[in-house]
Amino acid sequence: MTDQLITIVDHQTDFLVINKPQGMGFHDEEQIGSGFFSKIKAQLSSQFSLTELYPVHRLDKMTSGLIIVAKNSATASAFQQMFVQHKVEKYYLAIAEGKPNKKQGLIKGDMEKSRRGMWKLLRTNNNPAISQFLSFTIAPKQRLYLIKPHSGKTHQIRVALNSVGVPILGDPLYNTNSVSDRGYLHAFALKFSLNNQQFQYCLPPSTGTFFSHENTVEAINKITSPWHLSWPSL
Repeated sequence: MTDQLITIVDHQTDFLVINKPQGMGFHDEEQIGSGFFSKIKAQLSSQFSLTELYPVHRLDKMTSGLIIVAKNSATASAFQQMFVQHKVEKYYLAIAEGKPNKKQGLIKGDMEKSRRGMWKLLRTNNNPAISQFLSFTIAPKQRLYLIKPHSGKTHQIRVALNSVGVPILGDPLYNTNSVSDRGYLHAFALKFSLNNQQFQYCLPPSTGTFFSHENTVEAINKITSPWHLSWPSL
């Protein structure tokens, strides 16, 4: 829903952390100014007279949650290098129905383009997508997944969960039989160091019927600060 309020989670000297709404593409689509980056530029220009903004990473249209925007080119370059070197820890939440092939562990493999804009996971490991994950029962035949990607491939988490038999609820590409109020993928937490200062952010999802269920909220509360959890071996 493109009319959702874009909220600023943190406003630092050199960057901002922003809560991207679900259902909003990163770039403009049919209408000029409809994309997340156009909207946030207009909003920040009006609120803080900020005219110089640089995207340093992106989220899929269906994905909500934490995203970093740099306020100058030097910081943008620093962040881009950190992402390339995997020095930004990222954690995502997803909900899926059905029984996974495994309830926690490592999903690793090369990815290649499939059909209709989709990707698929291969058994080879030449330049693999790597994701650790944990999962928790939140309802009959429904689990909450906490995923820590160690690479930044297109659709990586969506493909990873699909590969273990549990495509994300509401995913319009990988779960076309799913009818839901949103795609249940959320950028939950970030951890990184910049200019000798450490930053940590953790933001639960604010939209989605299943994200709002009592059992889900309770499970999410238990995994806040996910960098302190015991993760499966790489």
